[in-house]
Amino acid sequence: MSKKYSYIDLFCGAGGFSKGFEIEGFENIFALDSEYDFCRTYQTNFPNHTLVEKKIEDVTSTEIIELVGKKEVDVIIGGPPCQGFSMAGNIGRKFLDDPRNKLFTEMVRIVEIVKPKIVVIENVARLYTHNENRSRNEIINSFHDQGYNIDCKILNAVDYNVPQNRRRVFFIASRISSDIKFPDGKSKPKTIKSAIDNLPLIKSGQSSLIPNHVAMNHSEQMLCKMSFIKNGGDRSAIPKNIRPKSGDIRKYIRYDSEKPAVTITGDMRKVFHYKLNRALTVRELARIQTFEDDFNFEGKSISQQQQVGNAVPPLLARAVAKKIKEMLQDG
Repeated sequence: MSKKYSYIDLFCGAGGFSKGFEIEGFENIFALDSEYDFCRTYQTNFPNHTLVEKKIEDVTSTEIIELVGKKEVDVIIGGPPCQGFSMAGNIGRKFLDDPRNKLFTEMVRIVEIVKPKIVVIENVARLYTHNENRSRNEIINSFHDQGYNIDCKILNAVDYNVPQNRRRVFFIASRISSDIKFPDGKSKPKTIKSAIDNLPLIKSGQSSLIPNHVAMNHSEQMLCKMSFIKNGGDRSAIPKNIRPKSGDIRKYIRYDSEKPAVTITGDMRKVFHYKLNRALTVRELARIQTFEDDFNFEGKSISQQQQVGNAVPPLLARAVAKKIKEMLQDG
């Protein structure tokens, strides 16, 4: 029987990262998050996990040591929110010195206390090149200082059976090996249609018996605007007199049924179904992120969307977990 490896999930959110590691047979020691609805979702789907509902900066060293107990921690995973991209570097300030990136610094603090064999960090792809690569190098050096070998790579979820173009940077740090392993995804791109087309075709304002498959109730004005946009089209199809003249160019578009979805974020209310006049439901978004239909999201609809959009797609997380398991076995 193969050894069960252990992990801690920091900034666990709804649990996409945890799900991928769970599928690969890892055992959770504890998970941590402070967002109320996110925690309700995590508890619903991982009832046997220990969930710490606290801000990471409020968790003391003593609490961490008590939570871990005598267990050996193989892996710490997490995707700390980093909001300091616009400030860091502009006025000579370092990435890790920006108070808005204190969550990343707190993750480093917990790594220093627990000393796991491996650390996996997921974040937005922009971090890879931010501030002429200096931000990335700061992160690398913070782990070198603790005796870890570390490397990073941008992975696109579409290469790992996720029907979505989603580029994210992954840092993998190891104190048991200098051979850092990343998954090498080569799956054929899956279309959004293949992921969601068999769900009930509900209209704006309608619901279904499938959990989280509830359509947003759009205004007549919004329904009129989106009716002009065809499969794969954008706002340029809307007549000029009613076309939005400003705003995010990633809004007022319609998914292309024959391509992977655009990146799912925390607010997809102005990105429309490829054949229905409405935004996607939370369940449709969750399927694009590769959550199974029995994974339920709690809270109000906009909170559910944020939970889905912030998550690491479970199938991408699983691909990473497989490589981490190989590193642990080799180490």
